Amino acid sequence: VQLVESGGGLVQPGGSLRLSCAASGFTFSSYGMYWYRQAPGKSRELVASIANTGVITNYADSVKGRFTISRDNAKNTVYLEMNSLKPEDTAVYYCNVKKRTGWNIDDYWGQGTQVTVSS
Repeated sequence: VQLVESGGGLVQPGGSLRLSCAASGFTFSSYGMYWYRQAPGKSRELVASIANTGVITNYADSVKGRFTISRDNAKNTVYLEMNSLKPEDTAVYYCNVKKRTGWNIDDYWGQGTQVTVSS
């Protein structure tokens, strides 16, 4: 399994960014995908999730109405569109997939992409 995030950067408050996560090494269209973030000194938190078909999505309350998760199963890629960014959105953003092996669920992570919201 390989997950490669891109699209992070420095943006002013109120701005927008679009993160991408290119996946390989598994049947992408069979798995739900997740975006997490981790701010300095804080634990990693779930930001958004999307079912394998893309029909069902869920968001943390802190990003609801501002962030949109989507996926392109033909490109094995999941996206996170982030609008109306706030300084508190500053974090490293990680792509995640959870694969079941027997009774276990294994988490796979990308290397992360830094998002900094600052004027």
